[in-house]
Amino acid sequence: MRNYIEETHRNVRLQEGVRVIEQMLIQCYMRPGISTKDLARDVLLPVPVSTAIKKELIKAGILQQESGVQCTKLGKEYIENRVGYGGLDKALYQKLMINDTGWRIELKDILSTMEGLFTLRPQVNVQIDQSKCTAETSLRRAILCLRDYSLIGKKILCVGDDDLVSVSLALLLMRLFPTERKLPVTIDVIDIDERFLRYIKEIAVQKKLPIRVHQVDLRYALPEQLHAQYDCFFTDPPYTLQGMSLFLSRGVTALQKQKGLSVFLSFAHKSPDFMLSMHREFVEMGLMVREIISNFNEYEGAQMIGNRGQMIVLTTTEHTTPKISNSFKDPFYTGEIKRTLRTYRCKKCNESILVGIEGRFTTIEELKNQRCPRCRNNKFELVLKSRK
Repeated sequence: MRNYIEETHRNVRLQEGVRVIEQMLIQCYMRPGISTKDLARDVLLPVPVSTAIKKELIKAGILQQESGVQCTKLGKEYIENRVGYGGLDKALYQKLMINDTGWRIELKDILSTMEGLFTLRPQVNVQIDQSKCTAETSLRRAILCLRDYSLIGKKILCVGDDDLVSVSLALLLMRLFPTERKLPVTIDVIDIDERFLRYIKEIAVQKKLPIRVHQVDLRYALPEQLHAQYDCFFTDPPYTLQGMSLFLSRGVTALQKQKGLSVFLSFAHKSPDFMLSMHREFVEMGLMVREIISNFNEYEGAQMIGNRGQMIVLTTTEHTTPKISNSFKDPFYTGEIKRTLRTYRCKKCNESILVGIEGRFTTIEELKNQRCPRCRNNKFELVLKSRK
């Protein structure tokens, strides 16, 4: 089947990229009879530009102007078979595309499943800046991906996935395509932690989800087979400038060489100066900030960041390129950079114990699990904090 989207893009020479043409077609498919004015507003284009695209698609035979704009029979076949919308539960899709909180009712079964899976996931390793987002946050990220037109028919990468976003994405698709044996998506996960990769793979096998896992140490260049093939990626990197740049660079390397693709970056709320430095990193990599959603992410036991974090949606441009392409040897985890030492006192025997990257135990969780070396108690209080 001809690639009408690419053909139209070549003919119109649209600066916004291929993505917006696909979105116009999907709108015409989901809302037959839509006006050109509404179509332009929905895809954030001037009316004359939307009209030019519409005329090209009419000339190609996949749109028609009849009581508004709608797909022809050929256009419907193209959207269903080539773009991946065949077998879609349109009623559910339209409900989820509305920007409100109604999805909690529609997807309460998936949320319940995710909550059960979250209780069994491996313990986070704070040495590599893992943290526990809530099941609702994980599913909310998947819905954001759907509303961004970055889910159906796409290849998605999770750069680190202790939040099980890959599972949320796949379960959401199963609900949207209840009769389809093969879901219209490819979801890959790269992570250094074998425990989470093993757990995600077990879930994928058990629930027949289209998820593949790859053990990758991001300090080294991304394997060639993962280069330039994905439509978007998710990442919740270490909350350091170095960590963010590294994770973004690896994700950008994995993206197709195309403008208009989305990057879903979860990050802590930071000071204005730190945010300015972040934006410099974005500009250096040729990434545009499309949206910042405050308090989008909720975490369990992350008091250091107030249990909340922001979602930053970035978009690729023709200048997008990874800042880091080869091996990265500098520190980038929070503990490596800050090198904080904490002194805890056992509440039973008053033994003082150093905790930190250079201490007797690296984390308080490790100390609690192994208990006080002197009396085997597992309750402690923080008495001193110093930074190297």
